[in-house]
Amino acid sequence: MDQAQNHWKRKTILFLISQCITLFGSMIVQMSIIWYVTLKTSSGGWVAAFTICSYLPQFLISFFAGVWADRYSRKKLIILADGVITVATLVMFLVMPMISLDSILLSALLAVSIIRSVGAGIQTPAVNAVIPQLVPEEYLMKYNGLNATVQSVVQFAAPAVAGAVLSIGTFRATLFIDILTALVGIGLLSCVLLPKQEASNENVSVFSEIKAGIRYSFSDKLIGKILIVYGLYILLCVPAGFMAALLVSRVYGDVYWYLTAVELVGFAGMALGGVLMGVWGGFKSRIKTFALGLFVLSLMTIGMGISPYFILYLVLMFVYSIALTMIQTATTTIIQEKADSSMQGRVFGLMGAMYSGFLPVGMAIFGPLADVMPLQWIIVGSGIALVLVTVYLQVKSKLNL
Repeated sequence: MDQAQNHWKRKTILFLISQCITLFGSMIVQMSIIWYVTLKTSSGGWVAAFTICSYLPQFLISFFAGVWADRYSRKKLIILADGVITVATLVMFLVMPMISLDSILLSALLAVSIIRSVGAGIQTPAVNAVIPQLVPEEYLMKYNGLNATVQSVVQFAAPAVAGAVLSIGTFRATLFIDILTALVGIGLLSCVLLPKQEASNENVSVFSEIKAGIRYSFSDKLIGKILIVYGLYILLCVPAGFMAALLVSRVYGDVYWYLTAVELVGFAGMALGGVLMGVWGGFKSRIKTFALGLFVLSLMTIGMGISPYFILYLVLMFVYSIALTMIQTATTTIIQEKADSSMQGRVFGLMGAMYSGFLPVGMAIFGPLADVMPLQWIIVGSGIALVLVTVYLQVKSKLNL
């Protein structure tokens, strides 16, 4: 019994390590591209173009990727996605010295960003659907928490590494690091033997499978409710979570270490949230864990909108980030536990579409709004709306916090 348990643990840890290594390289390049474009052009139009190309392709491909994750080998899909991204990065690495015009170089980087976004959209539902193939159901929350912790550490370290490489080296060096980490990650994943999955019918058209996945997701009361709340949560997190740098610069001062402190505290909170979920495992009721995280996050959001002191803001951001990981871990675990194994890829594809769709929508709404009214008001308003979303979730679930 102990030998069998150690066997699945070893395979799971090896799988998580392989994904974190590839994530590390991808994060370095992602940060480097944005910084490179920003410093090269100082153009809001180019930055907006790269932001759109980072999310829109992922949103569009997520629907198809969910079907593929249910229909084909998830391990092969992950390796294929990583492989395509690596080839695109390698081509960029090789041709970059031959490009002399900035406009051509930026266009080439734009094309690489689109390919990377498509690859991420294919990879994400497959990765989430692999975890329940490896991990027994009673350990899912803990291992999702462990995964969240490691990913937060990687996201914490990647900007620092990217900054160091760009300071002492060149932008091409970051591309080379991504190629190396991808090859190592693919090599490790190739050594992981996954249990056989229940495949969907390949004779049915992909569009029919997409419709079936959407119909299944929203016909299941629990999964449908979680996806709706998850989409609203992503939308309403934009002001406090993704516009934090703008708030800090406007309210507390345009000081570099302030912005750095916010990033460090945010990643530290997410890492601690992952540790908390990994050790505690959440309530027996996953929805109660989800609702608690959402409620805490909504209160922290309101607090960050009215905090007069930067240190207090950092404390609130720290707790906010812990709650953020609680919500993400609980959402992933609920789908892994409740969705039929033959439908998990499509449900996670829909979840990925919610994230990559609602995030840019939120930026499009709240970004211009922040130029005509105080951002603090917007953050407080989004926090109050998140409280109402929590109440909706609790009423629907017939649970009390």
